[in-house]
Amino acid sequence: MGKITEILNVAQQRAKELNLPYEGALTPAEANELMRSAPGAKLVDVRTRAEIDWVGRVPGAVEIEWATYPGMKQNTNFLAALEQQVNKESLVMFLCRSGHRSHNAAMVATQAGYTDCYNVLEGFEGDKSPRNQRNSLNGWRMAGLPWEQS
Repeated sequence: MGKITEILNVAQQRAKELNLPYEGALTPAEANELMRSAPGAKLVDVRTRAEIDWVGRVPGAVEIEWATYPGMKQNTNFLAALEQQVNKESLVMFLCRSGHRSHNAAMVATQAGYTDCYNVLEGFEGDKSPRNQRNSLNGWRMAGLPWEQS
């Protein structure tokens, strides 16, 4: 069994255990591996433009805000933008700060007919530490995966 299949099987099993309404749940390292090696796989970063500009971006990610800053109002054009930029047959991985907005994005995309949606657990900045800070426990940046700042 190939590495891609192995990662997808583990992610799908996680989704079953967590009773998630989409195909699977990936660690940041698994998502990075799929982004590099799975043909046609797309990472969709759903953080706000401000977060991406100020905190950092993942090179090669499709960037579509789930909610807009300030005020965190739902982006009513989210699905239209997704449909313009990502094929419904693609393996689509959703990333946000901590995995919550991306969970919602994966759910909505699945309901809209995307057949292969995955949430990236931990997100870009990871979970909060006991001191209420991100970027110290887990997440894309803590895993040392590719990212850059504006």
